[in-house]
Amino acid sequence: MPKLFVASGIFHPEPGGPATYLKTILPALQARGWQPQVLTFGEPASAEVAYPVTRVPRESYPIRQARYALASRRHLAWADLVYAHTIDLPLWGGRDKPRVIKVVGDQAWERCIRRGWIPADLGIDDFQACAGDWRVRWQKASRSRQIRAMDAVIVPSQYLKRMALGWGVEEDKAHVIYNALPSTEPLEETSAEIRSQLNWDDRPTLITVARLQRWKGIDHLIEALRQLPDLRLVVVGDGPDRPRLAQLAAPLGGRVIFKGQMARKNVHRLIRAAEGLALYSGYEGLSHTLLESLTLGTPVLASDIGGNPEVVQHGVNGLLMPFGDTEGLQRGIMDLLDRREELAANSQAGLERFRLDRMVAQTDALLRSLL
Repeated sequence: MPKLFVASGIFHPEPGGPATYLKTILPALQARGWQPQVLTFGEPASAEVAYPVTRVPRESYPIRQARYALASRRHLAWADLVYAHTIDLPLWGGRDKPRVIKVVGDQAWERCIRRGWIPADLGIDDFQACAGDWRVRWQKASRSRQIRAMDAVIVPSQYLKRMALGWGVEEDKAHVIYNALPSTEPLEETSAEIRSQLNWDDRPTLITVARLQRWKGIDHLIEALRQLPDLRLVVVGDGPDRPRLAQLAAPLGGRVIFKGQMARKNVHRLIRAAEGLALYSGYEGLSHTLLESLTLGTPVLASDIGGNPEVVQHGVNGLLMPFGDTEGLQRGIMDLLDRREELAANSQAGLERFRLDRMVAQTDALLRSLL
């Protein structure tokens, strides 16, 4: 049985794409004969999984990096294959073991945004061509060097594959394996029943589910509501941009509702109850949120960038709108509401590409090809 060392920065029950992905795929890989062990940052957790998980507390940066590096040596000596889920993890030694990384974004861009080294409104695509100062150039060079050193790179969209090739990754090392959703317990309640339990009136409702960061474009949705007085927006999620967004929404009174973090099943109930889901972000690699909404039968409105066009078929299961065009966004929202029944009837179109068994089989095959 091949031994798989999974190196990650976050893990279940923490929120985030890598944590959700690993919680989904590792049991399926176990069923195919893999022996996984996980090393991650985080505090001790009671979440039960059927494989070893080592968590390194998030102390000061040098201390946690050193402890992660020391812990990794044991895993590297044990493993047949290393599967990393972010760059900058201190994996010392074990270079004779093949390594694969999953890339779901540009960590150099995110870090430069967070630290104020580039303008907050500089999009990820423009960042690729932006020279920047020495700190920006160093982040770009470090990101590219680490990813090029991998034996294989998994990306969840053709969009991210093109980006990785731009970093110098060889074509035969870059593999598109679409994300998938785990099987979910079907909701027995209808939209009307859930709305009644939520005490929602007949006002049309949009929902957006995201980590509250500037590039998620929630400020554009709030701005669009100013010209759509009959619309309600429900915002699910939390993050550093929440205070600014709350201030922007204050003049709209109760028409913008911030729900914070919620359990997944409760989020699904809100999505089912809403007329549509909006994901008007300045960047998406391949959105789980869009897949969840379409699976639940709720049509979507998304920005026409990143991996969104690989999920949303414009005019079929949802609408794609140019990012940053508030007037166009307003028209798109009205179009979504007018065509809601038509779009909802086609919500499953194209979702066969995102089946869990397909993702697992492709990942298993790629990992075995590296042994």
